[in-house]
Amino acid sequence: MPVAAPAPRFGVNYTPSVDWMFQWIAVDPAVVRADFAAIAALGFDHVRVFPLWPVLQPNRTMIRTRALDDVATVVQIGHDCGLTVYVDVIQGHMSGYDFVPAWLLNWHDGNMFTDSGAVEAQGRLVRALRDRLADVPGFGGLTLGNETNQFVDDPNPGKMPATPQQVSAWLEGTIGSAAMPAGTVIAHSTNDHAWYRDGHPFQPRHVTEHGDVSTVHSWIFNGTAARYGGLAEESTRHGEYLIELARAFAVDADRPVWLQEIGAPDNCLTDEEAPEFAARAVAAALTTQNLYGITWWCSHDIPDSLSDFKSLEYGLGLLRTDQQVKPIGARLAEVIADARANPIEVPVRTTAVRIDVDADGVPLSRPALGPGGEVFETWHRHRKNGATPALVTSSDAADPARLAARGIESIVAVA
Repeated sequence: MPVAAPAPRFGVNYTPSVDWMFQWIAVDPAVVRADFAAIAALGFDHVRVFPLWPVLQPNRTMIRTRALDDVATVVQIGHDCGLTVYVDVIQGHMSGYDFVPAWLLNWHDGNMFTDSGAVEAQGRLVRALRDRLADVPGFGGLTLGNETNQFVDDPNPGKMPATPQQVSAWLEGTIGSAAMPAGTVIAHSTNDHAWYRDGHPFQPRHVTEHGDVSTVHSWIFNGTAARYGGLAEESTRHGEYLIELARAFAVDADRPVWLQEIGAPDNCLTDEEAPEFAARAVAAALTTQNLYGITWWCSHDIPDSLSDFKSLEYGLGLLRTDQQVKPIGARLAEVIADARANPIEVPVRTTAVRIDVDADGVPLSRPALGPGGEVFETWHRHRKNGATPALVTSSDAADPARLAARGIESIVAVA
């Protein structure tokens, strides 16, 4: 039976209005305070921040105390502005650029996933940030990195290959090595290659079995908008669909899922369509159970003075660099206020579309889960017809106890 659920956390991924992520080279508290005040004024309750890995750990055996203090300052400012702050550890990949310390590149040619010294160094950085931030008001937790799985495979020109088993060991050696303070979380992030690309070393189980929450990143420039249209249900419900994928592969039926990135790229949507897309996408995500939070990409536009980003990256912000609220920011502020004032009834999804998996729980066809695939199409067809379908693996579909734990009463085969 549907139950009224409190609104989840609503936040933004923080892109500083001055100097973009290069702000982390020399943090200006006044800039951060102005940015956070503007974010809080829209009704958001948290931010996710991205200190650059080479700034934090420029040498394998060196973690800069000043850089840790800068992160602590940013977290404290967030608290002062009424925001919880989640800190990404490894940046890592960001808006088309890779920020990898010199000790892993070129002459040193290391592998962040498989070299024991590199894994140990990353684990040490995780623990150093945890220890520095544990007592700072407003600290919400750590995310290992931003879509770190893109480093492991094509199309990254400097890819660092690893097997699924090595990915598991890397996660255990990093986020698995850090016991977090009470009330905080630790997680890691992937792009949708973990769900949609056969052979990718990051598998669904890596998303759903490591850390405290599963995270999903929803971007309709992955072929969804091109195939169906930017305002088609397949696009506006893409985040909802990914959340349901994460729920399908979770061992714990109640494991929270964080829609950690979702945005409105201008190569898929016009400026006039973006606010409507945002409203529909958030409304769709709010129909899912155990939703940890929704974190929009991103807070501020990239300054025009910075060069060589893909054109779509410059205008993804909810605010301009002068703090002017864009129409999409104003619309999301309305959506957040309404969600808090009028909690919706979250349906129990009694029907589920089946995903065939092998003995290790890996989908037999990951492209079947993606845009144009049989699972994707079947789920969306039922959703358009007024149902609220879940997704379930074939192994769970054969287990009555697992089905009962999720309230699933009937299974739909793909067609």
